[in-house]
Order: sequence, then C-alpha cells, then structure tokens
Amino acid sequence: MMARPRLLLSSLVLGAGLVAAVLTMPLATAAERAVVIPPPAVDAKAEGGTAKAVFAGGCFWGVQGVFQHVAGVKNAVSGYAGGSRETASYETVSSGTTGHAESVEVTYDPAKVSYGQLLQVFFSVAHNPTELNYQGPDHGTQYRSEIFAVTPEQEKVARAYVAQLDKAGVFPEKVVTKVSGLRGFYPAEAYHQDFLTLNPTYPYIVYNDLPKIGNLKSLFQGLYAEKPALVSQARG
Repeated sequence: MMARPRLLLSSLVLGAGLVAAVLTMPLATAAERAVVIPPPAVDAKAEGGTAKAVFAGGCFWGVQGVFQHVAGVKNAVSGYAGGSRETASYETVSSGTTGHAESVEVTYDPAKVSYGQLLQVFFSVAHNPTELNYQGPDHGTQYRSEIFAVTPEQEKVARAYVAQLDKAGVFPEKVVTKVSGLRGFYPAEAYHQDFLTLNPTYPYIVYNDLPKIGNLKSLFQGLYAEKPALVSQARG
C-alpha cells in the first residue's frame, strides 16, 4: 500500500511561482490528461430543492476540489463510504481493510447541474476510471473508483453511463468503476476538508490535483465556478 505523505505543510511550501508553472504546463505533464467523453444518454429527472451524490475516485482531496468548482454544487465533503461507522477514520481506512473508499458527498441543485453532468465530470476530470484499486501514486482498495448511488434512479443512470462509455470506447481500457447503493457516508477529519483550496502549494496538490481544476475549467466552461463551494463556508 502506498499512501500520501503526512501533512508536514510548514516544510513543504513551494511558492506561487511553481503553482503558476503547473497550471500553465501541458495537461498531461503534471497529471493524467482528462478525457473528452459524451454526456450520458440517460439522466436523472430534475427535481426541486437539493440532492446528494457520493463518488470515490482516489484521494478525496482532488475529487472534492473538482466538485467544489462545479456550478450548482452547494457543498462537497470529503469522507468515507463502503464500510462501517466504527472504522470511518483516516488511520483505519488507510489500512485498506475496512471496505471504505475515500469518497466525496456532493450536495447539489438539480435545477442547475444534473446527476448525469456530475457523472460526466467525475469520469472525465476528477479521476481515471480505468485504474483498478489505485489512482496515480495512491494504491489500495481505499482509492478505488466507485459510485455510491443515493437512490435507485442514480444507480440506474450510473450503470447505464458506464455501459455507454465502454461501448463508445472513449477510454483505452475498460471502465472498472463499481456502482453500488450507499449504505452510509461518514465525513472525514476536519484537516482533510477544503484541502486543495487551503493548501495550493502542497506538492501532492500541485502535481496531482491542480491540473484537474484546469481541466474542468477548460473542458466544462459552462459548469465551471471560479469560487469554490467550501465546507468551512457551509458550516459557517
């Protein structure tokens, strides 16, 4: 198992110059290139109020950061899904034995962004859905690609989209993303929340996650929100 380095932020500040360089370098240099994919042929019905969706796609820092910049998203919380409440802590989940995956719970306005659009961002920008039980430098089942459907309709839409993407052959390998019903979502520790925004010069973020924000802005201009929907603001 390979996990992210511990949070020694005071000794790992790189400066704004390197951040700017990463954001302007070719997309495939610092992180995997995003894949342009078609929207889902089947989408969930738009309803009033708010809805929730839960996605797992490697380190939750980057997945959270991406969805926080999607217009119509009211909140995106890093946490754990797939296991029990008793084992929902970073140290325990990092063992890879709990059944949990690092996940992000997205609260969104279906009138502004659909579940299908969130799925499109998830598959195209937020992670690589062809990597089995790992994402980039992070290895273990806790970094797997999985969609935790909150409703039967979400499960139907997600399964149909996985089949659609595989049939279209938009990825060089088969999509390995699991689709399952959500049994519970447990928010991660406070220091994991808003990590990308609060630590833009942290090396892991610079090399692995900031390019995802650039990809989102480039490929989904109509969905991109410059100001992130932060957990700290939602709580305040």
